[in-house]
Amino acid sequence: MWQLNNGVRYYPWGSRTVIPELLGQPVPADRPYAELWVGAHPDEPSVLADGRPLNRAIDADPEVLLGAPVVERFGTRLPFLMKVLAADSPLSLQAHPTTEQAEAGFAAEEASGVAHDDPTRTFKDPFHKPELLLALTTFEALCGFRPVEESLHCLAKLQLPELKPTIAALARGGLRTAIPQLLALTDKRRTALVSAVARAAAGFVAAHDPEFINTYRWAASLAETYPGDAGVVISLLCNHLKLEPGEGVFLPAGNLHAYLSGAGIEVMASSDNVLRGGLTVKHVDLSALIEVLDFTDGRIPVIHPVLGPGGLRYPVPVEDFDLTRCQLDAQAGTLTTAGPQVLLCTEGTAVLASADGELALAKGQSAFVSAGAPLSARGPAVLYRATTNLS
Repeated sequence: MWQLNNGVRYYPWGSRTVIPELLGQPVPADRPYAELWVGAHPDEPSVLADGRPLNRAIDADPEVLLGAPVVERFGTRLPFLMKVLAADSPLSLQAHPTTEQAEAGFAAEEASGVAHDDPTRTFKDPFHKPELLLALTTFEALCGFRPVEESLHCLAKLQLPELKPTIAALARGGLRTAIPQLLALTDKRRTALVSAVARAAAGFVAAHDPEFINTYRWAASLAETYPGDAGVVISLLCNHLKLEPGEGVFLPAGNLHAYLSGAGIEVMASSDNVLRGGLTVKHVDLSALIEVLDFTDGRIPVIHPVLGPGGLRYPVPVEDFDLTRCQLDAQAGTLTTAGPQVLLCTEGTAVLASADGELALAKGQSAFVSAGAPLSARGPAVLYRATTNLS
């Protein structure tokens, strides 16, 4: 059982209050804290008290720390990564590849000699990146494509001649035709389209027209930050999701999404493969994005927790990770798991007890526990536990 020191990622869309407050640091911070990484990803590994990165400690004894089933299934690496994400402004529209797509894309870029830190690099590693977002505050996101019939109505209601080609493409060939058509527009046509959409959307918001009001409000807002970006129009074709604290959403490979605002716990497969599609100044690889996108339309279900060992569990259909919210009281409860686990305290003080002794985690502190190690915990406190989901 090891206490962890975790790295922070600072991006312009981050919050100056959420993560600093969690960590007990001055608020507001002098720069936006976007993500707190808790795990063993080589780009930002957590660090042990003796200065060793967690990934190096795992490399030294994977069978003991990860357990034989995890090593057999995923190799000698921690297969999941936990993050605290805090967004004061929207992230880019993005999607993540399947394992097969990631392996092929990574191998191709390795063979062509694209440096890992090259800003045009698309595949950072050969792994997929399904993820679960659990809302800590009210959390808004674009998530997957809404039903095509609804998208057609949403576009047609704006009554814009500039949208006619998009509407025709969507009606004729569905999303698989409409999305590439939008992404391939010339700068001049795209800028004119986005400007027209933003004006029309703002008009419906000002008129308090309730139909699609959140969709239109966000489109107008996104256009202010990203003028001329096709992602503004694509946002009209996406489900608008508003999660309340304690609700979650699972994002499989190929799902086009953008987090808009709020704070949450993310657990994902340990990968940094992000293929952007808009609402960004970073590199957009259109051909790779189209290759990985899932053009299926329909509603995205909200995940509600179920009672499981140790607390409220958020079920996901992948083996890489599993997330449980553990509400601890003064009486010790068992938190032993077959796989390795990462524990993050977000409220109170959690006292962990194992064969190594006791470790007290205050708010914002975290720990790694090896596979199968007997573990109990008491509070009062709230812990978020990430582990594997192998049956």
